[in-house]
Amino acid sequence: MDDSNNKLFKFLNNHLMGPMGKLAQFRIVRGVMAAGMATIPFTIVGSMFLIISVLPQSFPALAGFFSVSFDKITPLYMLANTATMGILSLYFCLVFGYEYTKIQAQEEKIDVNPLNGALISMMAFFMCLPELIFKDGAMQMINVFNKNSKIIDGWEMGGGVTRLGTTGIFTAIIMSIIAVKIYATCVKRNWTIKMPDTVPAGVARSFTALIPTALIALTVILINGILVALGTDIYKIVAIPFGFVTNLANTWIGLLVIYFLKHALWLVGIHGATIVTSFLTPIVLSNMVTNQHGGNIPFAGEFNNCFVTIGGSGATLGMVIFIAFFARSAQLGALGKASIVPAFFNINEPILFGMPVVYNPYTAIPFFLAPMSSMSIAYFAIKLHLVNPPIAQVAWPTPVGLSGFIGSGGDWRAFVLAIVCALVAFLIWFPFIKFYDNKLFLQEQSNATQAA
Repeated sequence: MDDSNNKLFKFLNNHLMGPMGKLAQFRIVRGVMAAGMATIPFTIVGSMFLIISVLPQSFPALAGFFSVSFDKITPLYMLANTATMGILSLYFCLVFGYEYTKIQAQEEKIDVNPLNGALISMMAFFMCLPELIFKDGAMQMINVFNKNSKIIDGWEMGGGVTRLGTTGIFTAIIMSIIAVKIYATCVKRNWTIKMPDTVPAGVARSFTALIPTALIALTVILINGILVALGTDIYKIVAIPFGFVTNLANTWIGLLVIYFLKHALWLVGIHGATIVTSFLTPIVLSNMVTNQHGGNIPFAGEFNNCFVTIGGSGATLGMVIFIAFFARSAQLGALGKASIVPAFFNINEPILFGMPVVYNPYTAIPFFLAPMSSMSIAYFAIKLHLVNPPIAQVAWPTPVGLSGFIGSGGDWRAFVLAIVCALVAFLIWFPFIKFYDNKLFLQEQSNATQAA
């Protein structure tokens, strides 16, 4: 490593990694990171089955073969995706509740049971899933059934229970924190039912959690009741600050703000792409139609997955290839090898929750800068008429280069542009992932030495 790199890493360590390393020691952050690690097998398995289902969209030549084979059993094998990625917030809720309770028990020196913490967190979270409305002086479950929306007795459905997907992770964290804090407070202040010593430990723990469970239920009912009476709920509250992004989409500064918001949300455990994109879909479709009639608007169609978040949020394709083949640490090497195939189809939840990127101060800067840089290159290349604008909608999992080529109506320059964007993103990731990899490698060596 040359002297300039040494200076860079020394600067990062002294002025950034140190303070953010302290942030990583916060109890909530540690709980979230543990939950992310625990969801690795679910995100990988779910991603693999999703790739199978979208292959004909990316490679039309396979459509005939799939129509007589995989397409006939799609509802069957996609259950693996629904039961993993489709309910990821539930896994997140259970593991976070468990880990956060365990941290409370260890550091507060109180007798709280992690399993109870996980279960009461799940209860609090599930109480927030149904959508209610205050109408005619009474609370009612929402019922809507049409081609655009399917909400049955408050439960929105769409390939499973919609709110159990990754969009529910932030709500799961909030409700788990509330539940575990109430549980810990009750135990600390002896607001529990004490059983005789002759009662089995499992039964005694159940009764210890009885009063906290009741208080948690009442607290969530109160929170939900107030929000519903105000015409909203906790899911909608999360979306409020981000409505204004729809007015920013057609300018470079606006897009910088949008991609900053998307990735800032991801860093705190919220599916930023889903939340922000829900506001942007009408804009990109309208812009695409404008381009079909001679317009030249960069932010149209699948601009995002064609040129910006190549490999998934954070523009991680190059980084994943690097750790798969060149990482020194066993952790990153194994994760890279498991994630490399999904990454080519713009699926990187295994990286986001497995590395993890979420709540990880060591990867925060490139996670912001890489997509903002690739977006800037693509934006000006199209704006300056160096590349044709998107005029066709492309399936978001279409691999790098091919998606830009198809979306631009067959402009080979769009293929080259996508490769350039991916390379620039990797160059931004490289010093940070190299630093993080070395850090994990040294930890592994130290642990191996201690074990020996």
